[in-house]
Amino acid sequence: MANADIIMVGPTETKLIGELYNQVFAPRRDIAFFERRFKSRANLLNLIAEVDNRPVGFLSGFELKPSTWFNWLVGVLPEFRRAGIASQLCEAEQAWARDRGYSHVRMECHNQHRPVLHMLIRQGFDIVGVRWDSERQNNLVIFEKEIGMTVD
Repeated sequence: MANADIIMVGPTETKLIGELYNQVFAPRRDIAFFERRFKSRANLLNLIAEVDNRPVGFLSGFELKPSTWFNWLVGVLPEFRRAGIASQLCEAEQAWARDRGYSHVRMECHNQHRPVLHMLIRQGFDIVGVRWDSERQNNLVIFEKEIGMTVD
């Protein structure tokens, strides 16, 4: 199990998010894709996972509605997968969201990404629906987890 450093980064690191995304996913996306998606989002969060000062993973999310945080993207470089880095990113995100008063985290995942599906189930997410992704011509499984809220 890797022990990654999880670092919160601001909007100035959108380029790094895009570079990591393009090493993990296809089709490639330009920086404008991320800038459009992040524009006007409430409480945007970008996390970077580093191992030995090397960025090896990322997570991006934003407020879906006042009670629900949306994990938009999470990815880990192929050579660092199956080391618990995605789980560390998700756990850091959930703690951040809980501290800000969100009671639920929602995430969508393509059905063929079995390791992510298994990770979400291990982390206590429930399947709450399925939706059609017209861009990829495939189903997305919708997951949600109650994270509670901290009481001050």
